[in-house]
Parts: sequence; structure tokens; C-alpha cells
Amino acid sequence: MFKDRTKSLIIAEVGNNHEGDMGAARELVDRAAETGADAVKFQTFITEKFTAPTDPARIERLKQFQLSFDQFSELAERARAKGLMFFSTPLDLDSARFLATVVDAVKIASGDNTFWPLIECCADSGKPMIISTGISGEAEIREAVDRVSARWTLAGITGDLALLHCIVSYPAPAEQANLGAIAALKAAFPNQTVGYSDHTMGLDAAVIAVAMGARVIEKHFTLANDYSDFRDHQLSANPTDMADLVRRIRAVEAMTGTGALGTMDCERDLVTPVRRSIAAARDLPAGHVLTIDDIVWLRPGDGFPPGGEDAVLARRLTSALASGDLIRPDHLEQG
Repeated sequence: MFKDRTKSLIIAEVGNNHEGDMGAARELVDRAAETGADAVKFQTFITEKFTAPTDPARIERLKQFQLSFDQFSELAERARAKGLMFFSTPLDLDSARFLATVVDAVKIASGDNTFWPLIECCADSGKPMIISTGISGEAEIREAVDRVSARWTLAGITGDLALLHCIVSYPAPAEQANLGAIAALKAAFPNQTVGYSDHTMGLDAAVIAVAMGARVIEKHFTLANDYSDFRDHQLSANPTDMADLVRRIRAVEAMTGTGALGTMDCERDLVTPVRRSIAAARDLPAGHVLTIDDIVWLRPGDGFPPGGEDAVLARRLTSALASGDLIRPDHLEQG
């Protein structure tokens, strides 16, 4: 799913932008499919097992947003019927165990990338995993990777793990997006797929991340930026934005290519015209013995190439050459 990708996997991150409305959740899946995204992602939680009851207003909102396991099963089926992969972020162990039965991949949020019981529970499922690396240094990220790898090794699972650079602030200031961390993650964790979970305003950071080598892109997704006063709507990509993001990412991928050095197909007919050959620097008579002062290097490149001077110098001309004539083998005496 994540390994050896030549094209980025683009995730429309619904999160809780359905606000507990199953009709809106269904529409978000449908609209995500229309944008060309590869996957849709939600958050799955049981409020009491996720956050302490110290903020009654937050608890009440979370309860309103909480969907049932049966509803997530329906959304997973709907996503696949629309050609989308279905991901979700569990925020408690019960939700993690349930999601293992319905998701294509499970996501660990940045805030939980040191929540070892949750990480190990998800690893035990054998499902492909995504871990966001926000607010964590290399040591913490490595421990998460090592714990997942240890569980997979113990169970004989050939796992698939992606690490997403992320800035937890929402929105993240553009000047603190720190996209250079993508290269740092790729260097530190060469066996993992590296991607980017974007919390900045607009689309530029996600597009740039792909050019920097991100192979999984997650962007928050909403039906409309003015859907309600829930903050996430204003900061998410609407369907038009998401479709534009997909288009721009695919364009960047096409321009990035494989990175292999060499001649591209569009260049093949131009190799000879732009290369150089050894030519006469001035009018030269037949019988003249060539010296370094007698040659110049001119286009096109269908004669003796630069570096082939030893095949020309100290050789006698069999015929006269005009200034600029390419020197050919039949212009030179044999022997």
C-alpha cells in the first residue's frame, strides 16, 4: 500500500467534519471520491475512553460527533464502492480493535505517537499503519517504529508502515511547516514510506511536500468551509480545493519523474544536434598534418567527439578542408 509508491497516496481527511451527521458523512465519502483522492479517513472514538471529563463543553461536542461502529462499517463499504480506500484514526483501544475489522489502514495521530498500548494494539492487527510524527523527535519516532516492528516480527507479519511529517498546530503557520523534515525522516528511516499530514492553510505545502519526496499526503476535507462554526471546516479543503490539490500533485509527480540520470525520450533526437565534433579551425590544404591549432569543436556531434583528439592530431589530410568542416575518418590518411 505504502511501499515503493511512484505516485503519492492522497488522503481526504474528514476527521470529525461530519459533526455526527451520518448523511453528511456519506456525502463526504461521495465527494471525496469525486475529487480523485485515493482514500478517505475519519476519526473513531468512544468519548469517555478518549478524554477526561474536565471540559464539559468539549465532552458534549465529542459525544455529538461520535459515530457508532456500525456506522463506520457502512462508511467503509460505501468508500470501497466508490473506489476509495477507507482509513480511520482510533483514539481508544476499543475503537482500534473494531477498526481492524473494517479499515484498509489505521492511523496513529501525532498526539498518540507515544501511546504505546494503542500503537501495539494497532500493530497486532497486522493492518498497514500510518504514524504522524508531530511534536516528536527522532528518538520518540524510532521507539514507535521499533515497537511496531517488534510486534510484527513476533507475529510473523510483513507490515507496511508510513511516517507522516506533521505540525500539530491547526492551522500551522506556513513559516513553521518545516518541510525539510521530510528529507530528515527519509534519511533516518529509509525502510519506511515518508509522507506529510498538512495542517497549513491552502494547498502549497502539500504540493511542495510531494516535490520533496512525500509519498502519502493527508489533507483535511470538508463539504464547505462555512458548513458550521466548527473550526475545522474553515481550515479544510472543500471539494473544489481537494480536486485542485489532486491535480497539482499529479502534475508535480509527472514533472518529478523517476530522477534517473540520462537521456529522456523527448531529448533523443536532439543529442546529435547539440553535441560537438572536431572541425577545421581554418582552411586547410590536402597533405597538411593536423596540430592542435588546426582544430575547433563545433556542432553537430556526428563526427569525432571531444576527447577524440588523439584520433585526429598528427594525422595527414587526404583532402582540403574549409574552415568549419567537420573532420571525418575519410579525410585522414590511414596508417
